[in-house]
Amino acid sequence: MTAVAGPARTLGALAIAAALALTVPNSAYAAEGILNINGQDYVNPSGCYGFDWFPASITNNTDAIVEVHSGPDCTGSVEWLVYPGETYRTETASSVFIL
Repeated sequence: MTAVAGPARTLGALAIAAALALTVPNSAYAAEGILNINGQDYVNPSGCYGFDWFPASITNNTDAIVEVHSGPDCTGSVEWLVYPGETYRTETASSVFIL
């Protein structure tokens, strides 16, 4: 009976570890490439970037999608998605977030 409990316990622990590894997001992700906002380059960007110069120009030369937000600090509605290789111009948005 003890011989069965040991392997069963080990398999259970491995199953839990595998489930956690698949469900915990990787918060250290950064896009690869250059995000350009109003002439300012951000190399391998991650997170939120604000701007207050209008009209704003966002050029996405990264491997990630960029969300353009209507509010500061990536709040408000998503105005547009800028895919890799695209440029978007806006007179109303205030920040962008790298997905």
